[in-house]
Amino acid sequence: MEVTRFAPSPTGHLHLGHAFSALFAAEAGDKFLLRIEDIDAGRCRPEFEQAIFDDLAWLGLTWETPVRRQSAHFDDYAAALERLSAMEMTYPCFCSRGEIKAEIERAGGAPQGPDGPVYPGICRDLSAAERDDRIAGGVAYALRLDMTRAIDQTGSLSWIDRRQGEVAADPARFGDVVLARKDTPTSYHLAVTIDDALQGVTLVTRGEDLAPATDIHRLLQALLDLPVPDWRHHRLLTDETGTRYAKRERSITLHALREAGRTPDQIREMLV
Repeated sequence: MEVTRFAPSPTGHLHLGHAFSALFAAEAGDKFLLRIEDIDAGRCRPEFEQAIFDDLAWLGLTWETPVRRQSAHFDDYAAALERLSAMEMTYPCFCSRGEIKAEIERAGGAPQGPDGPVYPGICRDLSAAERDDRIAGGVAYALRLDMTRAIDQTGSLSWIDRRQGEVAADPARFGDVVLARKDTPTSYHLAVTIDDALQGVTLVTRGEDLAPATDIHRLLQALLDLPVPDWRHHRLLTDETGTRYAKRERSITLHALREAGRTPDQIREMLV
């Protein structure tokens, strides 16, 4: 059985790009899951979550219940972090964004990863005593993945794209990614990897802009002995200027289109 999922964040109304992604996932699977990715408590709103349900139902989609909400499963992510820390795959990073930027400027720049400049490893080599002193002193920190150590552990990895075939993973280009912060106890990368495993997702469908992130997710799967799904990345919808649809473009939200009298069939025609 093919299990797929659509996993929006309730930070605004769904737009046409979301509709395309949801329909793409639903049509690719035998079992379609809806997951609410609400780890960002500062931006997520209950009214937007309800709007997600309303919009998808209006489009004619049905999904398995109960719906998984990430905010209700922080214990799952904490357990994964504890396991990675016990393997010495993580370290606390006490750097502010300003300090990271200043260090990159002093060094004359930093390698560019898919998410921007790669973290220069300022806190990677702090001694255990220095780390303990800072934590005891209440200094805020994030938990980063020690990318070099992780790759040494797993060796070369690959993943299957249903369109491209086997893809060699290159997680090193991301550097030591953040896995958790003080105010957000898990990252997108860790949460979606754990969720997909626990929910038995066999085919991850999402926009092609997220294809590079698959390298990190494949690495986390290997470190945590998780099942490995296949992936299928779809094209991104854009407006007539070539700009990607975004939640800030209120005129193309499903909510606005519904109020303007558009029908579900008309929406589907717009997505062809």
